Amino acid sequence: MPRWTNLKVLGLTRRPTCTEDNGTSDERSRMSEWSEILCVERRSDMDTTTTVRNGIDVDQLVGTIDAIKDDPNVGLFTFRASSSWEEGTHSKGTIQDFRHAGVEDMTRATPFMLDGDEPPILLGANKGPNAVELLLQALGFCYAVGYVANAAARGIEISRMDYEIEGDIDVHQFLGLEGPRAGFTEIRAKGTVSSPNATKEQLVELCQYVQDTSPVRDSLAHPIPITTTLEVV
Repeated sequence: MPRWTNLKVLGLTRRPTCTEDNGTSDERSRMSEWSEILCVERRSDMDTTTTVRNGIDVDQLVGTIDAIKDDPNVGLFTFRASSSWEEGTHSKGTIQDFRHAGVEDMTRATPFMLDGDEPPILLGANKGPNAVELLLQALGFCYAVGYVANAAARGIEISRMDYEIEGDIDVHQFLGLEGPRAGFTEIRAKGTVSSPNATKEQLVELCQYVQDTSPVRDSLAHPIPITTTLEVV
């Protein structure tokens, strides 16, 4: 089961709370369950003003939350990944379209391409990370987006957010030998965060919230049904 072992907090010099520009009254009322809204960065475009923190459009975030409250189907996604074997332990992966609220999303003009391989000790040629390393990376990506987005909603500015994630695995079963479970026996994640306007307590509490709501961590920590089929051609 994934376990968060450490959160290192840097640069906790707190700025005075902004009293002149801390979001619209509608935004504050919709976010009443979050911490008080602190200083925000404003980006103006002609007659419109957008609240942006940590590169996150907070107005769009709030609008998305409201849309899901109004229609739960808006929160439903089906994501996909495909892979094609090349040679040896090397495969190429493709990620592009996904389904949102029952409709295909075609906004990605070109696919994301990935290489997966094994190190020489596992008969590979290091043409890419192996599958379990990509799994660890997925957890880091998920933690990061959850942290900065929720920080933005709470009025917390993030100037640095790093993760180091490692996992222990025994390849006995993978190689057809008697041994413990085939997957990770433990995963350890360490975050390092820096914020100019939040307390250490706020940042640590947010770290726990992100763990509790992370889709990747939830997928790793709890059993989910997996259906595998094979077409012989």
